[in-house]
Amino acid sequence: MKILAPFLAAFCAAAAFAAPAQAHPHVWVTVTSQVIYDSKGEATCIRQAWKFDDMYSTFALEGLEQKTKGVYTREELAPLAQVNMTSLKDSDYFTFAKMGGKDMEFADPADYWLDYKDEMLTLNFTLPFKTPQQTKNLSVEVYDPSYFVDFGFDEKDAIKLVGAPAQCKATIQKPKQGGLGVGQQYMSDAEAMAMMDNLGQNFASKIAVTCP
Repeated sequence: MKILAPFLAAFCAAAAFAAPAQAHPHVWVTVTSQVIYDSKGEATCIRQAWKFDDMYSTFALEGLEQKTKGVYTREELAPLAQVNMTSLKDSDYFTFAKMGGKDMEFADPADYWLDYKDEMLTLNFTLPFKTPQQTKNLSVEVYDPSYFVDFGFDEKDAIKLVGAPAQCKATIQKPKQGGLGVGQQYMSDAEAMAMMDNLGQNFASKIAVTCP
């Protein structure tokens, strides 16, 4: 059964000997996100859908039993979904949220499942905030620090606010810099390793939610 975590572990080992400028993604994920609010107008969780590229989807499904060729039911995909979510916990589900500039903590996923459509897998899951919050300034980034996985928000349905106060607005802020400048390519080994540890953030778009 193929999951995301072994790819990341193998890549990190290889990346230790590579310059940051040579790093590039091997898995591509299209993300749609929803910020869910309760009746008090507090943000309670982030609901995500990650659509994996067709090559990774094919590899992940290799050897998985199915009753109908080319069709995978949610039940057949349940063990794979569970292993993925268990493994992603160590990486904080590649989801990083801040409220007013302070890091937000998530509880364990409330629900999760995998869908298979058009030869691609989509991982659906909900991350509850440990404490519901009034969202004056909420930011959410989804990225792999090693940049083995490229996370990009969907062009049409990147973010929705569900049950939010009417004055709340959500936008997608694209990264100011995608890659390394000339000067950065001549950094010391220590500087290169430090950048490699969080390279993916340089390419990450950000959800920005403001509620005046």
